[in-house]
Amino acid sequence: MERALEIARRFEGCRLNAYQDPVGIWTIGYGHTPAQAGQVIDQDTAESLLLADMKTAATAAMRLCPDLVARPNCLEAVSDFVFNLGTGRLQASSLRRRINQGEWELAAQEFGKWVLAAGRRLPGLVLRREAERALFLAT
Repeated sequence: MERALEIARRFEGCRLNAYQDPVGIWTIGYGHTPAQAGQVIDQDTAESLLLADMKTAATAAMRLCPDLVARPNCLEAVSDFVFNLGTGRLQASSLRRRINQGEWELAAQEFGKWVLAAGRRLPGLVLRREAERALFLAT
């Protein structure tokens, strides 16, 4: 999961004091939710939360797309997607459908559709989805 963790670290950044993300959700560390206003953690806790959250995301990705197990780069890309957007978004997505139909090239194109937060196209999400897509396609 190291590449998924690298993507998450790069795009989330680490904030040891709780903050509200672009859509108003209280967040801490590397994008960990839920957090509470005024909450403070240390760097070790931020790393532990990230690892636990990414493991949860990977487990969800494998449950929803079992063929990812045989494709480590794809698994890591989809794990970061789930970490960032949540299991429900993958579950209802055409990304999942394409993966489960074995349409890997078409699945890779689906990442680019997920760049909006609260109806706004965010440059950071565009870059993150590009990083996930590149990892997904890496051999």
